[in-house]
Amino acid sequence: MRSRSNIAAARRFHAPVFAALGDETRLLLVGKLCEDSPQSISELTQGSNLTRQAISKHLRVLQNAGLVESVRAGRESLYEFRPKAIDGIKTYLDHVSRQWDEALDRLKSLVER
Repeated sequence: MRSRSNIAAARRFHAPVFAALGDETRLLLVGKLCEDSPQSISELTQGSNLTRQAISKHLRVLQNAGLVESVRAGRESLYEFRPKAIDGIKTYLDHVSRQWDEALDRLKSLVER
């Protein structure tokens, strides 16, 4: 079992990813990049009512959280989804889920006495 300080460190480490995915527009961008990656800002702007500048700001947040990466292709940048950040979160959420399961089992035992 992890120590409390390790759990707190993991929570701080993953907080930027949770924050980035907590925005509906950024979640939509991640979904688009998962379907068809890599894509330019122009491609990501299509079908939305957002400006290229707004999409760029959202992509910067996703990039800072490690969820997307940009690569130069000529005069434009192409953005790709990077699933490694999600893998770390899955491990963290699995751990939190086990903690809840154990707590609920203890509560059930206590109530059934």
